Amino acid sequence: MDFGLTDDQREIQRTARELLLERAKPERVREHAESARMDSELWRELCELGWPGIAVAEEHGGQGLGCIELSILCEELGRSLAPVPFLPSAMAAAVIEHGGSPEQRERWLPSLASGETIGALGTAVDGISELVVGGADAQVIVLVEDDGSARVLSCDDAEVTPLASIDPTRSAARVSAQDSGEALADGCAGLGRALVAVSSELVGVCERALEMTVAYVKERKQFGVPVGAYQAVSHRCAQMLLETEKARSTAAFAAWTADADPARLAEAAAMAKASASEAGREVTAGAIQAHGGIGFTWEADVHWLYKRAQLDAVLLGGAKRHRARLAAILAEQLGASATA
Repeated sequence: MDFGLTDDQREIQRTARELLLERAKPERVREHAESARMDSELWRELCELGWPGIAVAEEHGGQGLGCIELSILCEELGRSLAPVPFLPSAMAAAVIEHGGSPEQRERWLPSLASGETIGALGTAVDGISELVVGGADAQVIVLVEDDGSARVLSCDDAEVTPLASIDPTRSAARVSAQDSGEALADGCAGLGRALVAVSSELVGVCERALEMTVAYVKERKQFGVPVGAYQAVSHRCAQMLLETEKARSTAAFAAWTADADPARLAEAAAMAKASASEAGREVTAGAIQAHGGIGFTWEADVHWLYKRAQLDAVLLGGAKRHRARLAAILAEQLGASATA
């Protein structure tokens, strides 16, 4: 197993980072976040480049690449906090492609891959999801129940109530669709890939928070000494690095598993999401603390990373839920091997 990227994958990463550094600068992200609207111009450009369909099969209008390529884009978008509906739309497409019928794929995937249709994915209880990220902008919504069953529905088939969430860089909504929509054959089939996507975005958030923090503590001086030289601050940064790399390694393993060993995806995705959820909260909170008094001000950009991490951490279930899921998977495997 090689976690190193191929030349083509490194080129995707380089191109995405350069584009987002230019198109999703902090001041532009702040402008859209404060006005609570998505960056339609950037979204249109990403659609022209084929980003929404990067992991959708070519027969459905996508680029036909894998989960690793999808995770690369999610990580870069997490770094930049670009106010576009890429993540919710990509997650919805993954569940429809891997759990839907041929008719459902034919109906929804081409427009999701082109970006013409915006999707969203949420977990629900009895047809009600209290928080669907991207739901207010979506034309198609996928709801996955705790038992693994799932439904795909157009926005006209559901009661969609826009919500103001902690992260204004993306829309959110409460969705109620108790007796509408079409059942998917297997709601769990694509859920693992959706978990890889959000875990990868959290890796990007953590990476950027760490970079901003290290740069700040090197520059900020107290009593003539950079604050990063103080042991308490350097230990905080070291812990942030540890959490970031732990999330990165588990997300990379899960992305590789989705493409190379799908039978282990449920296990790997649960491990990745548990690690990334915890890292996102710890690293961004540490970043604010290490920035000192300025870290708590509206003018400091670090709080946008904190807000994105808080929402992503609970998206499709938090660390506790996925640790429990991982324990159940391992217990089932041990039971199977004992009776074999």
